[in-house]
Amino acid sequence: MIEILKAILFGIVEGITEWLPVSSTGHMILLDEFIKLDVTPEFYEMFQVVIQLGAIAAVLVLFFHKLNPFSPKKSKTKRRQTWDLWFKVCVAVLPSAVLGVLFDDWMDEHLYNFVVVAITLIIYGVAFIFVEKKNAQLKPRIKDVNKIDYRTAIFIGAFQCLSLIPGTSRSGSTILGAILLGVSRPAAAEFSFFLAIPTMLGASALKLAKYLMEGMIPTGDEITILVVGMVVSFIVSLLVIKALTDFVRKHSFSSFGVYRIVLGTIVIGYYLLTRFVL
Repeated sequence: MIEILKAILFGIVEGITEWLPVSSTGHMILLDEFIKLDVTPEFYEMFQVVIQLGAIAAVLVLFFHKLNPFSPKKSKTKRRQTWDLWFKVCVAVLPSAVLGVLFDDWMDEHLYNFVVVAITLIIYGVAFIFVEKKNAQLKPRIKDVNKIDYRTAIFIGAFQCLSLIPGTSRSGSTILGAILLGVSRPAAAEFSFFLAIPTMLGASALKLAKYLMEGMIPTGDEITILVVGMVVSFIVSLLVIKALTDFVRKHSFSSFGVYRIVLGTIVIGYYLLTRFVL
């Protein structure tokens, strides 16, 4: 029962932080510092990525009509527009997909620790505040996600490569990049949601394949933990995505920048305290 409660907590953290520009992977690493699941290290490495499938399902549910090119309720033009949006998303995911496959093992070994998380939390927290302040008086040239062209899409995808470093935030890097490219906050957030679908599916498939190819077989308890985590992240994501969609129409992302700086500073303080004092 204790492990189920832990899985619920991990699912809540995943569902909240996956969509907010605060880094879900970073928060999962930090959570693991204080709350340990009773699973093998190999399973946990797979778990913290595959749990994202619950969050993906939330996007598919909330935007099903918009993302469905076969909807009989859409005109021929709308269906073509939907296919075009999917192609742009697929193009945008290519840079991070290539780098992710090439450097996945190296990043797992060298970057997945809370020192790296703390540094990137602070760096991109400052970046969010700076970009929002700089763009406060500028009018975005792209206000609709369907108006994002292929050139802009591939550049947003290039920004997503930054999120391969834990603590950066996939949503944060893509939204920040899109804003710098002249995309409005609502359109940037929406494109980031859609870009998450192939990105997370690919990352989850890669982690699961590596786990199974290494001869690992999850226990019944581990499977339960994974399923509970995904279900909870799905439910929480439904609420968070809707809330964030409303939030970005009226507010900037500066508050998330402040949160990142404060959290990163606390993490560095904790690291110094545990390493040099305790």
